[in-house]
Amino acid sequence: MTSEAERHTAARLARLGRPEAAVILGTGLGCMEQAVTARTSLSYEEIPGFPRSTAPAHAGRLLFGTLGTTPVVAMSGRFHLYEGYSPREATFPIRVFARMGIKRLLISCAAGGLRKDLAPGSAMLITDHINFSGANPLVGPNDDTLGPRFPDMTAPYSPALAQKARTCAQDLKVSLDEGSMSR
Repeated sequence: MTSEAERHTAARLARLGRPEAAVILGTGLGCMEQAVTARTSLSYEEIPGFPRSTAPAHAGRLLFGTLGTTPVVAMSGRFHLYEGYSPREATFPIRVFARMGIKRLLISCAAGGLRKDLAPGSAMLITDHINFSGANPLVGPNDDTLGPRFPDMTAPYSPALAQKARTCAQDLKVSLDEGSMSR
């Protein structure tokens, strides 16, 4: 997908709302759709450039509405390399959201872990990641409007948003572990 396709899709979607944040509801969290007060719902098939979600339990819908009081766009289901998509295709929606002016992104997923002290369903705050995929996101032409060629990786995730997550978990008495994601 080209940056022109990203701009075209962003302009089309921006007519549906001006979200402040994007949320990706991964495996096991499609039920969170109910937490979004949706004004508009679109099938991914209706959105130019969006891949089709083929993973079980991924609804394949984009919701515009509010989560609490925050205007959001929520993806109910995401795209995976194991579905046959390239990293560029799988991340097309993220670049579209950036072109819509969205600066905050929350991604959820169901993932296995190596820590024996964590039970299935444990909440985990990802504080770093290790790329074992063999695909480097810095390969290819850089679009400076989306960020620098070599981003600062000393703090790849927002420390301020991480602290908000810790505070919310504490306030809600939800156990929140922290760790690195390996892919």
